[in-house]
Amino acid sequence: MKKLLLLAAIGLAAISSSGPALAGKDLDTVRARGTLICGVAAGGLAGFMTVDSQGKWTGMDVDVCHAVAATIFGDSEKVKFVPVSGQQRFTALQSGEVDLLSNNTTWTLTRDTALGLDFTGVTYYDGQGFMVNRKLGVKSARELNGASICVPSGSTTELNIADYFRAQKMTFKPVVFDDADQIRAAFFSGRCDVYTGDRARLFATRAANPPPPLKPDDFVVLPEIISKEPLGPAVRHGDNQFADIVRWAQYAMIEAEEYGITSKNVDEMLKSDNPNIKRILGVTPGMGKALGVDEKWVYTIVKQVGNYGEAFDRNLGAGSPLKIDRGLNKLWKDGGLQYAPPIR
Repeated sequence: MKKLLLLAAIGLAAISSSGPALAGKDLDTVRARGTLICGVAAGGLAGFMTVDSQGKWTGMDVDVCHAVAATIFGDSEKVKFVPVSGQQRFTALQSGEVDLLSNNTTWTLTRDTALGLDFTGVTYYDGQGFMVNRKLGVKSARELNGASICVPSGSTTELNIADYFRAQKMTFKPVVFDDADQIRAAFFSGRCDVYTGDRARLFATRAANPPPPLKPDDFVVLPEIISKEPLGPAVRHGDNQFADIVRWAQYAMIEAEEYGITSKNVDEMLKSDNPNIKRILGVTPGMGKALGVDEKWVYTIVKQVGNYGEAFDRNLGAGSPLKIDRGLNKLWKDGGLQYAPPIR
């Protein structure tokens, strides 16, 4: 018994005295460069990643990149955004052209394994749907037999519609394009009957992209959801600490919302007596050391980027032109799926 107690004490001492996590080659490269390179979708996507005339990127997926930069550098602006097409995105990550992808990429088994990627979390829970011109009079996806459908090449979208139409004993004509700009132009010009994709993409496209004289109300998103689309960032296999930083930067935004820590009150929250908040914000040290970053990493994320709810509201929700309901992306305690492991 005494021997067991001694071994346990030695084990605890080893844990408590362990140093910070050791950086891997990808994290070393990012730190040496002084900038995080983030792959976003060519053509952008309203609410998730769009670029203005000054070259400034904004959106939900963009905010994830800013949060990672805040964690690594203490400065959320140390990010370079590189647009990549649907076909090029995985090659760009595998080759080291970008450090991570944050561009509405669906987490699947084959991508997580055969492509040598690590998905670090889910930024947005979604599902694939269909959008049509209202003048077609279509009310359901079950009325789309024989329709021509615009789809992005190299995507799960193609596979999902093939499965759906086969199960419904219907046929369709795929009209395949390499990037989002081509798909939008083809759909709005009438080259295909249907635009399919993640429902958030459909609402974003309807809100932001119909060329005059077309209006958003001219188009309807059909009620069917035909797939699960957990969308999130991905990194290469091989650098566990870099993957941990990306993962916990996301979790920190969710955890901050759960504890009511916002960009507006985070300085006041530093005075909180709540031991969880003190640990999250680095007042009680240890979490930064465990991750190999500054102890104030969560404080920096929230101060410079905001918590998950703030990012959702300004990019996708009530504070944005899209006005998308949070739905599955509510916190777990509010009936949604967004759930972060504890920072402790």
